[in-house]
Amino acid sequence: MEKKISGDPRQETSYRSIGATTLLAPLPVVMVTSGRQGEDNSNIMTAAWSGIVNTHPPMLSVSIKPSRFSHDLILEQGEFAVNLTDRRLVRAADYCGVRSGRDVNKWKEMGLRERAIPELSCPGIDSSPVTLGCRVHQHLFLGSHTLVIGEIVCVQVREDLFDGDGSLHLERAGLVCYSHGVYQDLNRVLGFFGYSVAREEVLKKRMLAYRPGRAEAGKRKSATQDGQGRKRNHR
Repeated sequence: MEKKISGDPRQETSYRSIGATTLLAPLPVVMVTSGRQGEDNSNIMTAAWSGIVNTHPPMLSVSIKPSRFSHDLILEQGEFAVNLTDRRLVRAADYCGVRSGRDVNKWKEMGLRERAIPELSCPGIDSSPVTLGCRVHQHLFLGSHTLVIGEIVCVQVREDLFDGDGSLHLERAGLVCYSHGVYQDLNRVLGFFGYSVAREEVLKKRMLAYRPGRAEAGKRKSATQDGQGRKRNHR
């Protein structure tokens, strides 16, 4: 039977110690691409141990087992790309995490297309919502994994995630996370950065923008405004 806890965070809660383990969740599901675009060694591996580690210059990290096919590709070539995963890509992400590039061509098996990344020779995944192209800054063997730190040199974002005014809405991407062996989507906005101290009118306005259906309404409004602008210009 499922045990329920009180909705009051101030109420004392019971816990169970399970020892020292890597139980950190949720984690991003990212598809790491490496090798050279259009060549046989181009590969995709799925990783959950990834995250931003620095702002200036922008850097991220990925932990990779030395036995993985991508491990030596990345260290020898000195570059890789991190591709975010949405609902449409989750099956491909799972496949790329359980099959080795030594044995199969994951691009062909999953019907994925390569996309060129400016300044880099490794490919991105064409349907990914966001691709972060990186050059290896440094790497450190920790025991079971090698921590690879990459400097982000290029970020590509899918066009449909922008409004007409240029604002980015990543909450619309249908991104997927990984939690203790399970893939889950991020389908509800609970708040935004600083919402706990925001003025009431700001909070209402911002949260209203995240409601289902608001995205399409915003796109229609932008399209209407663009059309009216073109008509005025032709008069």
